[in-house]
Amino acid sequence: MLTVFTFGDSVLDCGHYNRYGVSPGELLVRNRDDLFPEFRGQDLSAFGGGRLEQLAQDGGTVNSLARQLRGVRDPGKAVALVSVGGNDLLQGLLMDTGPGFDEFRRKLSAFLTALPIRPVFIANVYDPTMGDDRHNFTGVPVERARGNHRRINDLIAGLASEHGSTLIDLHGHFLRGEASWFTSTIEPSLRGASEVRRCYWRELVKLLPAGAEAAP
Repeated sequence: MLTVFTFGDSVLDCGHYNRYGVSPGELLVRNRDDLFPEFRGQDLSAFGGGRLEQLAQDGGTVNSLARQLRGVRDPGKAVALVSVGGNDLLQGLLMDTGPGFDEFRRKLSAFLTALPIRPVFIANVYDPTMGDDRHNFTGVPVERARGNHRRINDLIAGLASEHGSTLIDLHGHFLRGEASWFTSTIEPSLRGASEVRRCYWRELVKLLPAGAEAAP
């Protein structure tokens, strides 16, 4: 049985933002066929079973990762899902000129080094405006906000490669999305939770026995 560990922020801890309490990790372990019939049979329950260790927390930042990791020992057969960076941007990195990114990189690298779980799937940061500058909600000039958003995503991609982790391109996928994928401006809605699951499932399914398929 595969244990799915989640670390990071509300992208993975978004169940309280929808009426069903659904989070991406829960859907990976067992799909809600009543809500998402296209994923019927595309979950860990169909391939020997799985269990979820939900350590990601709404509001999490790179500073939260070390605390979330405490107590994780000898995880056995497991995979780690990581989503971090969005709150760090909103709490200062959107305006940062350099030092904050250096600190973010150091702390995320230290977490990935200490993480006793492999493989690791780490997501980049999506854009709740879906690329539409008219919906800039940050109070930061668009050019700077978008430049620093690209910067953190480049940093995450670089660390994923450096640490042998798999990059999950939430940013690219959500640019092709729609407003219904979000709630409370930046949080995944019920549909958004499933779309986050979709992105992780595309990689997770590659670990499963031959014959497993990812939804498009």
